[in-house]
Amino acid sequence: MAPLIIALLQLIDTVLALYVWVLIISAVLSWLIAFDVINTRNRFVYTVSDMLYRLTEPVLGRVRAVLPNLGGLDLSPVVVILAIMFIRSLLAGYAGSIVGTFG
Repeated sequence: MAPLIIALLQLIDTVLALYVWVLIISAVLSWLIAFDVINTRNRFVYTVSDMLYRLTEPVLGRVRAVLPNLGGLDLSPVVVILAIMFIRSLLAGYAGSIVGTFG
């Protein structure tokens, strides 16, 4: 049973790590679009931007609803990344305790 739980925890950890990269790429892409380095008239840029928006907005929208308005500064990706880092450290602790118990 322990190898199954550890494999599941590793899968969750990997998905969380990938989501952090999605958040970072989404933030950088939004800056590039805002400063008109790239534009959404390009179909590929629009498709990637829309996909990243759909992946991140459900989480970031809920965090934005709780955070105070800081003008043009959006700290929601930072808050979500910190929360993910906290969850990943909790998962690592649980995996360590499982290995210690059954090892």
